[in-house]
Amino acid sequence: MKTPKQIVQQGYDQIAETYREWIQTVRLEEREKYTSYLLDHLPQGANVLDLGCGAGKPTTQHLAARFRVTGVDISGVQIQLARKNVAGTRFIQSDMGKLNFPANSFNGVCAFYVFNHFPREELPAMLGKIAEWLQPDGLFVASFGTSDEAEFFEDDWLGAPTYWSSYLPAKTRQLVEAAGLEIVSAELETEDEFGTPVTFLWIVAKKS
Repeated sequence: MKTPKQIVQQGYDQIAETYREWIQTVRLEEREKYTSYLLDHLPQGANVLDLGCGAGKPTTQHLAARFRVTGVDISGVQIQLARKNVAGTRFIQSDMGKLNFPANSFNGVCAFYVFNHFPREELPAMLGKIAEWLQPDGLFVASFGTSDEAEFFEDDWLGAPTYWSSYLPAKTRQLVEAAGLEIVSAELETEDEFGTPVTFLWIVAKKS
């Protein structure tokens, strides 16, 4: 039986091209808003970790024009595409929960639409790692699911099975603060996907 992370990895391998086309049509203002926050608040040449970078477009590409970016994704196919799409940028294929970096490695860490595919029981430890990796006053910008579901499996999402996991927004905020990150803003952003309203919690935080 496949683990949730194997389902996500193989799913994104399978739908790489479909997903690339789909993300050019959905949540555009939302993605631009939070990418711009990093561009506007971090110095030129900052070290930025992009968790769940996918194929590198559009977020990683925009960040790499200004920063030194390390992109991480669990999907090998997505990483291959990212290396073509954003040449000269460091990319790592990995389960982000298994990553290790020295303390104070990054000025910023972003995670767009990735934690909703990440087992929520692993979230406290993951947030603790992120806080450790950030430099003092470093920025963390990420989206989270908003339903109280330990795990939800979908047989066909854009053409492949996938897995979802999330906490309610209040719990997620609590975990971010418990990791030692000070919340700057926490906003609910809703947009239709396949004709259904889908809401994400977007958190901007900094290392105290």
